[in-house]
Amino acid sequence: MEFKITFLGTSGTVPTTERNPSSIFVSFGGEKLLLDCGEGTQRQMMKAKTGFGIGSIFITHMHTDHFIGLFGLIESMSLNGRERPLHIYCPEAEFLRLLFKSFGYDNLDFKIHVHDMKDGDSVRFRNFKVMAFETEHIVKSLGYAIIEDSKYRFSPEKAENLGIPPGPLYKKLAEGESIVFRGRVIRPGDVTEGVVRGRKIVYTGDTRPVDRIAEVARNADVLIHDSSFTSEIQDWAEITKHSTAREAAEMARKAGVKLLILTHISARYSKDVSALLNEAREVFENVEVAEDFFQISLNRNNLRQKEFYFEEQT
Repeated sequence: MEFKITFLGTSGTVPTTERNPSSIFVSFGGEKLLLDCGEGTQRQMMKAKTGFGIGSIFITHMHTDHFIGLFGLIESMSLNGRERPLHIYCPEAEFLRLLFKSFGYDNLDFKIHVHDMKDGDSVRFRNFKVMAFETEHIVKSLGYAIIEDSKYRFSPEKAENLGIPPGPLYKKLAEGESIVFRGRVIRPGDVTEGVVRGRKIVYTGDTRPVDRIAEVARNADVLIHDSSFTSEIQDWAEITKHSTAREAAEMARKAGVKLLILTHISARYSKDVSALLNEAREVFENVEVAEDFFQISLNRNNLRQKEFYFEEQT
């Protein structure tokens, strides 16, 4: 299975001719998620051919450039005959519930469930979870970490040493089931060798660089970080509670991530992001500046041995 990330909107605060406001589409294992939903997100989804089959939307904070696209998207879903419930996760959930009620969204043909989120809360999906973590912005704000469950690696050699013949019993063990063989209970842990750590994608939303980000993003595969400005206007970044490209790169280096992607790009850099990219690469080499419809896929190495998932206790 692969994580596929599609940037639908990468602009800071207001749209430009090149960039839509913030929204990121993520698909994995049959699940489709949105991280933020800025103005015009449903049109971006049409252009990217993602479809409207998302089940969950995670909003980082209640500034309109991060959630106002919900209304158009919900209207499009309704007109397309949606019946499946939609789950929306955010800080300040009661505010969004009141807005939806005033729009009459409690009378749609599908249910909208708005869930309040706070630091450390997580939502379980099959084989992964989405965890919220506190960030620092002008209003209450969260980032989200998409964390794949770790996997046990099945060892045919260990199964063979126990006398278990290849076939259906291997399959059950590889999928995490215990079996009874020759009167003995064989558990998956008896035929595994080590753990394959799950992949991790971290999205900060709008924020100043804070220690909590480094804690959550430790060894992440991808860190998607607010990078609204260069250090030339450091004071403005601090006043508006955003991050500079240098600060995002310092965070990536501190957390030991594999790839840093800069987003929430101020309109002043919309046509030429070289200043942001060059500043970040002075600190952290593996960095990209997101553009609308930029995509990235995260594939595991081709492992010959079968694996099965387990959720790590944190």
